[in-house]
Amino acid sequence: MAPFDSVTARLILLLAETGSIGRAAEREGIASSAVSRRVSDLESRLGVVLFDRSAHGVKLTTAGQSYAEGCRVVLRAIADLDAVMADFGSGQRGGLRLACTSSALTGRLPELLARYAAGHPGIALDIQEMGAAKALLALDEGRADIAIVSDNYDFTRFDIKVFEDDRVWVLAPPDHPLAARIEPRKDIAFAAVLDHAFVGIHHAGSLDRLLADAARAADKPLTETVRVESFPALVRMVEAGFGIGFLRSTSLHLLAGTDLVCAPLAEPWALRQLLLARRKSTPLSAAMKSFIALCSETYVPSASGLRHLGSSPAPGVPL
Repeated sequence: MAPFDSVTARLILLLAETGSIGRAAEREGIASSAVSRRVSDLESRLGVVLFDRSAHGVKLTTAGQSYAEGCRVVLRAIADLDAVMADFGSGQRGGLRLACTSSALTGRLPELLARYAAGHPGIALDIQEMGAAKALLALDEGRADIAIVSDNYDFTRFDIKVFEDDRVWVLAPPDHPLAARIEPRKDIAFAAVLDHAFVGIHHAGSLDRLLADAARAADKPLTETVRVESFPALVRMVEAGFGIGFLRSTSLHLLAGTDLVCAPLAEPWALRQLLLARRKSTPLSAAMKSFIALCSETYVPSASGLRHLGSSPAPGVPL
């Protein structure tokens, strides 16, 4: 049997994720025909069909699901071996791959990365911005060393540490009916904003899921006027009068230069945390150790009364 081909294995996982030969090829920077040829050659060698193909894209067969899981195991092992070998060095050279949400990148992370880079000039930083679910998947598949994501996910497979305290805020134009109820430095109840139409953000993202769960618990549906994919776009749409909006405190700097009014939500569920996560089985490279140490040294708990990590519904073992 031919040796394991890590390039083809990554393509199999990309196809499983995207469901599209074209999108997988674009992500890898190769031609679609090359992706098709690699998959066809692999299927011929294995004697099985890995993907059901249709006009709508590709989907793993039962055999394909088994092969994809095997690819994840092998690629994780390769990534872990690389990390072990890196630790044999002095720790002055190497790489650190971070998978981060936009909330993380709009908070304290950029300044922290600048400080880390200045102190470790030989460490190459690979910073990937993506949703929390994809960031955790990148950890699982060995494509990232550390993920920094919101806390409303399942972390049982990961070691976690608090990276930054966070809170959900509501914002509105100054002439909006809700603006009259927003007082400086005072919390506002979620029930007080539920009757107002709002600008949605990133379907199935952590903030979207958080708000949807809270509305369900209140037995009152949210009324969405439009949906955007980034926090700067959300601020602009609220400014334009499409409704109220919700932001994490790590993104409040986006309100600079606007006349929008804002207030933190009063409910305990609106007090959140950004977590630093890594796979429990991953050996700690020198680069990972130094970055995690810097994160811990510079973390200052919020004065907003954030719940302790141990009470989070998403369990994990501290790093």
